[in-house]
Amino acid sequence: MGSGQRRTLGALAEDIDLIMRDRQCLAFIEVRCRQSSAFAMPDHTVDARKQRKIIRTAALFLSRERCFANSRVRFDVIAVEGNKVDNVRWIRDAFRPGDSAL
Repeated sequence: MGSGQRRTLGALAEDIDLIMRDRQCLAFIEVRCRQSSAFAMPDHTVDARKQRKIIRTAALFLSRERCFANSRVRFDVIAVEGNKVDNVRWIRDAFRPGDSAL
């Protein structure tokens, strides 16, 4: 998302880390990093409240960016633990509207 689009969405733009296209699917991606999973796994910190904020922001983005009107949409989470590349997990289709489970 470019700086012009970030300004257009205003404060809501802070709710989505990445927007990427995967063929005909538009992925809204939340990135979570933790040094350790002693307290919680990074992906488990995307709770129902955060999911609702991401979904709401995605709906706003789609209403303003008509070129994506026919795209399928999914919500992903990228979980990073520590600072090693092998500790990165990309969870595609991590949650859906109306689903609070991750």
